[in-house]
Amino acid sequence: MKNIRVSCIQMDISYCNKKENLQKAFLMADSAVSKGADIIVLPEVFSTGFCYERIEEVAEEHPYDTIQKIADFSKKNNCIMIGSIIEKNTFENNIEYYNLGYCIEYGQIAGFYRKIHPFTEEKKYFSPGSKVHTIPLRGCNLNIGLEICYEIRFPEIARKMALEGADILITIAEFPKPRSDIWSALAKARAIENQIPHVACNRTGSDPRKDYFGGSLIINAEGDILAEASDNETILIADIDTEQKNKIRSSIPVFADRRPELY
Repeated sequence: MKNIRVSCIQMDISYCNKKENLQKAFLMADSAVSKGADIIVLPEVFSTGFCYERIEEVAEEHPYDTIQKIADFSKKNNCIMIGSIIEKNTFENNIEYYNLGYCIEYGQIAGFYRKIHPFTEEKKYFSPGSKVHTIPLRGCNLNIGLEICYEIRFPEIARKMALEGADILITIAEFPKPRSDIWSALAKARAIENQIPHVACNRTGSDPRKDYFGGSLIINAEGDILAEASDNETILIADIDTEQKNKIRSSIPVFADRRPELY
């Protein structure tokens, strides 16, 4: 697939209110579908926010009720859905919580990604994931590189996925005020240095701990901003040329000129 229409649902997340957040997300996703979106991206832990006080209640175990609802929407609307939820994982009577990224393609689970870098307070509640990998979309022959919030500060993650053949980089986030300039700089840098389109989907609004600035971006493989949000709830949409990265890598051969034996 050469051209694909991507959408970021920049929403204010109601703290610990899964029902309200799901209703809002599906309402906004309906609008994105009506505008022709092929890929719909939701912010980090969009269904609950970082609901630490009730984490045992809001966290979900396999088969993940929220993800099943999203899969139903994805199947009904023939679209791809990407985001994350709070996961509860029980193994040999040991309970661990993860920030679980998911990618659903036309109603089927294409893959998961557990955030490997919990940020500050998150470390008290979330275990880190242990693998960085791309998620293949077989129906449209694309590879998704999914990272979560703080991980936009780690260029190694995006580079590893680019080297593994990622066609689009997706960053889902709850990136707070006052770091909007840092967010936009990092989002553009990850696209430019990897010569890959980048959908950087942040939340807006506030929760009991922080305020958020939104500022979601859709950037092409050359680093041009195709669509940018302010601090309002919005449905950001742009068309991405997934073959552009090949043209850019031919004219500016960063990947061919790498010296991995030295760094």
